[in-house]
Amino acid sequence: MTASTPGLSLRRQLLIWLLLPQLVLWAGGGLLAYRIALSYAEKGIDQSLTQSVRALARQVKPIGSGLLIDFPRAAQDVLEQDPDDRISYMVSSPPGQFLLGNQRLPQPRGLTPVPGEPLLYSASFEGRAMRFVAMDLNYGEDNSPQTMRVQVGKSLAVQQRIARELIADMLAPLLAAGVLLSLAVYGGIQRGLAPLTRLTAQLEHRSVNALSPIGMTQAPNEVHALVQAINGLLDEVARNVNQEKRFINDAAHQLRTPLAGLISQVELAQRETADPVLGARLNKVRTGAERSAHLVHQLLTLARTETTARRETLDLAALAREVAREWTPKAVASGVDLGFEGNDHREMQGDALQLREAMANLIDNALRYTPRGSAVTLKVEAHGDSTRLIVEDNGPGLSDGDMAHVFQRFWRASEQPGGCGLGLAIVKEIARRHGGDAQVERVVPQGLRVILTLT
Repeated sequence: MTASTPGLSLRRQLLIWLLLPQLVLWAGGGLLAYRIALSYAEKGIDQSLTQSVRALARQVKPIGSGLLIDFPRAAQDVLEQDPDDRISYMVSSPPGQFLLGNQRLPQPRGLTPVPGEPLLYSASFEGRAMRFVAMDLNYGEDNSPQTMRVQVGKSLAVQQRIARELIADMLAPLLAAGVLLSLAVYGGIQRGLAPLTRLTAQLEHRSVNALSPIGMTQAPNEVHALVQAINGLLDEVARNVNQEKRFINDAAHQLRTPLAGLISQVELAQRETADPVLGARLNKVRTGAERSAHLVHQLLTLARTETTARRETLDLAALAREVAREWTPKAVASGVDLGFEGNDHREMQGDALQLREAMANLIDNALRYTPRGSAVTLKVEAHGDSTRLIVEDNGPGLSDGDMAHVFQRFWRASEQPGGCGLGLAIVKEIARRHGGDAQVERVVPQGLRVILTLT
C-alpha cells in the first residue's frame, strides 16, 4: 500500500493505474477524432461552397456598365429547399449593396477578397453558425471599373451532424474494445493476485498457535519470497514459544516436588508441636506453600491450554456430570449444594482434558468464594449451533468494577488464601481454543453466572 493512496487495496490500485490511462487515452482519442471529423467536414463544406460561388458567379454576366443576372427560379429553389442545409447567397455591387439573394449576409471582417479568388470565413447569421465564401469580380469599362461581390453561405449544422456520426461510427467499436480490454485487465489482475488471495485465506484460517510453515507451490517468485519471509518469522516465533513453554514446565516441575515436601514437613511439625504461637506460624507457612503449589499447578495448566485444542467427538453433558460427581465430596465438606442441570446428551467437538480443567476451575472458584449453605449448579444447554457450559451460584457475586477485570491474569477479587488469579483466565483461554468465548453476569437477586459458549 503506497503512502499516496492510503486505504486502497492492491487490486484497486492496479485497476486504477491500468484503467485510468486507458480512459484518458480513450477520451483524448475521441476528442482528437471529433476535431479531425469536424476538419474534414469543414473541408467538404468549403469545397461545396467554392463550387457554388463559382457557379453563381457564372450566372451573373457583366454587359457594358451593367449586369445580366441569369438565375432561374428553379436554381434558386434548389439552393433553398433544405431548411437544415439551406444555402444562403447574395449578390452585391459594389460589395455590400444588395442586388440579389438574401439581404444582410455578413461581410468578411478585416478581410478583402482578391478578385477572382474565393475567400472563406465563418460568421453568425440569423442565430446560426454558418460558413461563408465571398468572391469579388471586376466588370465595366476600363474608364469606369466596378466590383461585384458574390457570397454563398451554408449552415454548420450539417457539418456537426456529420462529425457526430463519424465519431459514433468510430468510437462505438473503440468503446466495445475498451470494455473488453478492461475485462481482460481485471481478469489478469485477479489471476495475478490469486496466489496472494490463497495466502491470505491460509493465514486467516490458521489458529493462533499454528506456527507450522505455509505451503505455496504454484506462485510467482515475489509471492514465494513473501512466503519464505513469513515462514522464517513463524519459525522464530515457534522457537521462542517453545522455549517459554519449556521454561514454565521445567520451573513448575522443579518447584512442585520441593513444595510438596515442604507441605508434608509442615503438617508433621504441626502434629508434633503444642506451642500455639509456633502452630500459628506453621499454619501460615503451610498456607503459603499450598498457595504456591496451587500457582504452580495453574501455571502448568495455562501452559497446556495455550496449545491447539485436540478436537474429538465427546458428550459434554456426560463429562459435566462426571466432573460434578468428582467435586461432590469437596462441596459437601464446604457445606455447598453442588448439582447438575441440562441435556442428557450433548455431543460436540472438543478437547475433553481442557474442558474438564475449565469445569474444575469454575467449580473450585464457586466453592471457594461462596459461603456455607449456598448452591452451585453446573449446566449444559444447547444455544443455536453452539453449546453453553454454565456454572451458577447464589453467593455474594461481584461488583460492576470487579466484573470488568474478572478474566485478567493474576487479578483477584478477594484476598482469601488459596487463589492465585489464574483460574478464570484459564477458563477464557479454553473457551477461545474451542472457537467461543467466556462471559460473566450477575444473578438476580444475588449470585454469579459464568457462561462458556463453545462451537
